[in-house]
Amino acid sequence: MDSTVIITSMVVLIALLLIVGAPLKPMRFLAQGTVKMVIGVLFLFFLNVFGSSIGLHLPINIYTAVIAGFLGLPGLASLTALHIFIL
Repeated sequence: MDSTVIITSMVVLIALLLIVGAPLKPMRFLAQGTVKMVIGVLFLFFLNVFGSSIGLHLPINIYTAVIAGFLGLPGLASLTALHIFIL
């Protein structure tokens, strides 16, 4: 998908939510999940940056981001252990 389409749709969705209003509970749940996924992506990114010197690379995709985001550092450690022992 083109980045302008994604950005435009996000701006339209935010404007629509500001005009109409959004239910508070589901939006809070969605926002917390999104923040945790972003934190998971950052964990994976820094692991890949610092782990490249020892040959460690974990792919950044939706599954690894969810595991690293919701489980935190223990989830990242388990992903790393799985990568080392299985692959």
